[in-house]
Amino acid sequence: MPTTTRRKDTSPPRTGNSEAETLRGFLDYLRASIATKVDGAPEPQVRTAAVPSGTNLIGLLNHLTFVERSMFLGDTVSDWQATFHAASADSVADVVARYRDTVERANVVLDRCVDLGAPVPGRAAPSVRWALTHMIEETGRHAGHADILRELIDDTTGR
Repeated sequence: MPTTTRRKDTSPPRTGNSEAETLRGFLDYLRASIATKVDGAPEPQVRTAAVPSGTNLIGLLNHLTFVERSMFLGDTVSDWQATFHAASADSVADVVARYRDTVERANVVLDRCVDLGAPVPGRAAPSVRWALTHMIEETGRHAGHADILRELIDDTTGR
C-alpha cells in the first residue's frame, strides 16, 4: 500500500472586518488550495479520469482558469465542457502557472473595485459581490473534487 503524503492543513483565513476583505480572503484561500493540489501531481495520472464523468485533476484547474478569466477579465467561453481538459502539450507546471497568472490579473481588477454592488468592471452584470460569492462557491466545489482526485492519484492529502 502506498505511503500517504500528508501536507499540513491550513486554517481558514483571518481576514479584515469588511465584507470585501472577507470575500477576497476566502477566495484567495481556496485559489491557493486548489493550485497546491494540482502542483506537482504526476503525469499521466493528473489527466486520467478517476470518475465516470471524466473529471481529472488538471482539467479542474484548467476549467477554473477559464471561469476566472470569464468572470473578472471579460473573456468569452463558447464551450464550457472543453475547459475541463487541458491541452496535451500543457504540462502541470504550465496549467498551474497560467492559473496563478490569471488569479493575479483578476486581483488587479478586483483591487479597483470599491463598490461590491457595482458591476464587475467592463460588464453590465453581475455585481462584484455576486461574482466573488460565485467564485468562492465554484472554486470551493472544485477544490473538494481536487482533494479526492489527488489522494486517489498519489495518496497526497491536505492543502
